[in-house]
Amino acid sequence: MLDKRVAIRVEEAQKRLLDNKVMLGAEEIGIADANGRILAQEVKATMAMPHFRRSGYDGFAIRAEDDANYPRTFQVVADVPCGSAYNHDLQANETVRIMTGAKVPENAGKIIMLEQSRETDDVATITLINTHKNTNITERGEEFEEGATLLQAHHHLNPGSISLLAAFGVPNVTVFRRPRVAILSTGSELVQPGEPLPDGKIFNSNHLMLAALAKDAGAEVIAVEQIEDDLALTKNRLTDLAKQADLILTTGGVSVGDFDFMAIIAKEDAELLYNKIQMRPGSVTTAMRYENTLVAALSGNPGACFTAFHLLIAPVLAKMSGDIETQFTFQPAKMGADYSKNNAYDRFLRGQLLYEAGELTAVPVGSDMSSALGNLHLTECLIKIPSGKTGKNKGEEIEIWRLSSK
Repeated sequence: MLDKRVAIRVEEAQKRLLDNKVMLGAEEIGIADANGRILAQEVKATMAMPHFRRSGYDGFAIRAEDDANYPRTFQVVADVPCGSAYNHDLQANETVRIMTGAKVPENAGKIIMLEQSRETDDVATITLINTHKNTNITERGEEFEEGATLLQAHHHLNPGSISLLAAFGVPNVTVFRRPRVAILSTGSELVQPGEPLPDGKIFNSNHLMLAALAKDAGAEVIAVEQIEDDLALTKNRLTDLAKQADLILTTGGVSVGDFDFMAIIAKEDAELLYNKIQMRPGSVTTAMRYENTLVAALSGNPGACFTAFHLLIAPVLAKMSGDIETQFTFQPAKMGADYSKNNAYDRFLRGQLLYEAGELTAVPVGSDMSSALGNLHLTECLIKIPSGKTGKNKGEEIEIWRLSSK
């Protein structure tokens, strides 16, 4: 029989989880596989960018001292497409036909755009009609000097940063290792999707939801398992998974019933962090250190499981991954509809976001029941309704928690 539980606030539960996890080690990977990863070390420019003087347009390169007395006819001494170079000084009244992005001769002072040229009867000459205010030349190092910081540590690599690394010829980067997450559903009532559904049983939806949420949060999901309500079996699987995982997420078995074995294990066989939170849904959400591995035991009810993941687990995975950029905090908004239910604990409604009269507004969507799952796919935020005798009216100031995957 469980002792009386002491409920703690959500913010305290978040702190206890975060205090029990640190950033993981680093690994080197190819940039082709680096999208979405988080840098563990800063990356510096190995050369100037651009590393040669570059033409901004298709046109003709001329010396600065020849930039006068238009229209003017020049001798065309070379064609310079992208990837080629004319490594000679231009002489008086000489020009090279050059393409956008091509290397500009060292003593060229301006690119006259193609539109300001006129062909002559001699294919070896060109008449330039007029000049431009700008040189139309991108100078060496104009964007980055050699040694400048390209990307700082803890940067979230994205397609733009992958392109930047490739432009400097960087083949590999050092990133934080992905947290290894194991997911374990408990419950004799559960049946896998695709299998026959006996009377009194339900299809298991939480394990796949948690796997998808964990992957979205940057984790490497190493196991997605389902077991019946059996104390010895549950302990054995936790012991095995603790040897492989950085974090174990379980769903089900955290209440006070005879078959709620996760609650029993947390009390008798682990270092208990908490086993009740002042929140609805999901007040019996539990956390522990089992075999020196962090275990977060979430409710078997889909709505409660979903809510607890976003409030509690997403910040932990972010910290483990080296993420210091994403802000996991409540933020202000306006309530988009009346909600009058009384709450003994803080309640978190599933909501959608919109802007009304220039203000961020959160509107409850679907049921607030812990067992409800028909609105999970629509949820963009969690709306905090503080504990008390009244709810919130439309237009009142509220706090919301943006979902990490939105």
